[in-house]
Amino acid sequence: MRPVVTLELLAVPAEVSGVRRALRSYGIDVQLCASELVTNVIRHIGDGAPVTVRVWREEGGRVRLAVTDPDPRALPVLVAAAGAEAESGRGLALLDVLAVRWGVEQEAGRKTVWCELFAEAGAPGTPERPGRRNPSAGALGQASARS
Repeated sequence: MRPVVTLELLAVPAEVSGVRRALRSYGIDVQLCASELVTNVIRHIGDGAPVTVRVWREEGGRVRLAVTDPDPRALPVLVAAAGAEAESGRGLALLDVLAVRWGVEQEAGRKTVWCELFAEAGAPGTPERPGRRNPSAGALGQASARS
């Protein structure tokens, strides 16, 4: 299936709010996850890295979000728990709670971190979304799926 939205940008802090605005019609969960994934590129790959953000609708009212960057070696790590004083380390935990499943696809010269979410109720062409599911025990590099 072809993406409904494709954004090509340089990963800089000023672009994060633009990504959120561009994805507003998909709901707050999609905006939060996109924002976190682009911020991770800035933090772990570097300011100004080229990024492609893609969004498309899946069967069953899901939205698939994918963020591609040029470093296949810098893999996301789901931290068990960030302390109350920690300034970072909660983003992927948030994504893990919001997403139905998520994972990483590595290719030569790039990687894509993707997630599937239930679209917000009221989003165009989207049925009412079910309630939250239990957090997964997803492993790095594998899809995180909930039962």
